[in-house]
Amino acid sequence: MRTATIDDLDALVELENRCFELDRLSRRNFRYMLTKANAATLVEDCQGELAGYVLVLFHTGTSLARMYSLAVDHAHRGEGLGGTLIEAAEAAALMRGCVYMRLEVRHDNTGAIALYRKLGYRQFGMFDDYYEDHADALRFEKLMVPHLQPELVRVPYYEQTLEFTCGPAAIMMAMKALDDSVELNRQAEIRIWRESTTVFMTSGHGGCGAHGLALSAYHRGFDVDIYVKDETPMFVNSVRNEEKKEVIRLVQDEFIQEVAGLPIAEHYTKLGVEELKAHFNSGGIPVVLISSYLIYK
Repeated sequence: MRTATIDDLDALVELENRCFELDRLSRRNFRYMLTKANAATLVEDCQGELAGYVLVLFHTGTSLARMYSLAVDHAHRGEGLGGTLIEAAEAAALMRGCVYMRLEVRHDNTGAIALYRKLGYRQFGMFDDYYEDHADALRFEKLMVPHLQPELVRVPYYEQTLEFTCGPAAIMMAMKALDDSVELNRQAEIRIWRESTTVFMTSGHGGCGAHGLALSAYHRGFDVDIYVKDETPMFVNSVRNEEKKEVIRLVQDEFIQEVAGLPIAEHYTKLGVEELKAHFNSGGIPVVLISSYLIYK
């Protein structure tokens, strides 16, 4: 198994023409896929001849990959090559940061459908009149990252009830995992938000920063470590009014000063993988805070 190059162009076209009567990729299609497209073409090379190929398309800015075309030479069918190509396509997609693979297959291609189901794909839709001969296409997808079994999931789920309480909901779930007596309810959610809010956001209610949430957890009896990338006040750029900016700074300064007087470890650096593993192994639970301001501004 290897990645196709432009030198495989002739062989790919020949293989395509041997495998399909309709909806064939043209020489021009293959050339584009090999030279310009955001795609990966993998081939199984059998003694200098292509026994099969798989073509995967990637969508910039998403975690979704699409298995656009899969072909196995008639002479090599029944050897398990189709499954091997699919697994190679999934590995390539994972290397690109994708977690979902999608594909389309003719509704009457029972062999391919059975293979996809065997490999963990599930049908989620249909395209009518999709192929050149007006046949319908079934849409399949697969989540390529593993799921923990419910009995292995340590952290319980609590759904935030307000759009601005994601931080409190997250810290509540972490505390519940460490202490089963912690109650997960809206009263606790709002109380923690009041304790840790930075007061102002672009509109509506204020968001919660690391220091405020850390203090809420500490005052409830939990050991806390804080990792932030730098000492820049959070959320300041989310408001235009200078008075509001100053209030945000003052609130965060007060949180920081309180943290400094308590046995809370504060790190102005990125948390590395090995450090994260060490926290996991010692029973710690990470609570990761992000701001969607840059996404939606």
